[in-house]
Amino acid sequence: MIEGRRAVRELLAAGRRPVRSVWIAEGLDPSPLLDEIEELAARRRVRVENVSRARLEASARTEAPQGVIARARAVEPVGVDELAVPGRGSPFLVVVAGVTDPRNLGALLRSAECAGVTGVVLPRHRSAHLTPTVAKVAAGAIEHLDFALVGGIPSVLERLSSLGFFSFGLAADAARSIYDADIGAGPVALVVGGEERGLAPLVRRRCDEVVKIPQHGGLESLNAGVAAAVACFEVARRRLG
Repeated sequence: MIEGRRAVRELLAAGRRPVRSVWIAEGLDPSPLLDEIEELAARRRVRVENVSRARLEASARTEAPQGVIARARAVEPVGVDELAVPGRGSPFLVVVAGVTDPRNLGALLRSAECAGVTGVVLPRHRSAHLTPTVAKVAAGAIEHLDFALVGGIPSVLERLSSLGFFSFGLAADAARSIYDADIGAGPVALVVGGEERGLAPLVRRRCDEVVKIPQHGGLESLNAGVAAAVACFEVARRRLG
C-alpha cells in the first residue's frame, strides 16, 4: 500500500515495480499533482478508481492518505554486493542499525535520497521496515533507492570493508566531529543507530570511525532521522568537493 499524493506520484513515475490500481477519493479539490497521477497512471495502463472518501479512508493504513492510495508489488530487496556496485558513480550507502520508529525511517530515507545515497541496508529484526507509513513519510524516496535486508549489521560492515568501503558511525559521545572526518570520494557507508540506544557496541567496533554532529544547545542528542539527514548532506558535500 502506497499512500499520499507525492508517494503515489513517485511510484508511478519511477516505474520500477508493477502497480495494480490507484484509488482517488471523490470530491477532492483540483490539484496539478492529482492530474499528474492520473496522467502517469494512464501512461502505464494502471487502473484508476474513484471511490468515496469513507471507503478510501477505511482502507488506508496511514492517518492522512491525502485522498490517494495505490496498490503495488512490494519493494524487492537486493544483496549487499549489489548495493556496492551502483549503476553510476561511487557508492554511498546508509546502514540503518536499529531505527524503530517508522516516521524516523521515512524521514531518513527522504533525506538520504535527496543527498544522493545510492542504497540502504536494513536489518531484518528490531527495526522499522518499508511499511505504508514509512513510504508516505519518505514521499516517494523508496522508489529511487535500492535496499538490502540483512540478518546482522556487524557482518555487513565486515563485508563492506572487504569491498573497499569506509564506514562512519554516528554517535553523540564520539570524540571527533563529522566536520573534521576524512571523507573521501571512494565508497562510503554511514551507519545510523537506534533512537534510544544509538549504535550497539559490536556495530560501533566494526565502524572504521565513529563521529558526532557538534551541538550547541541544551539537549543531549538529535532525533535519529535528523542526525542522519545532517550527516548525509555533509558526506555529499565533501564527496562533491
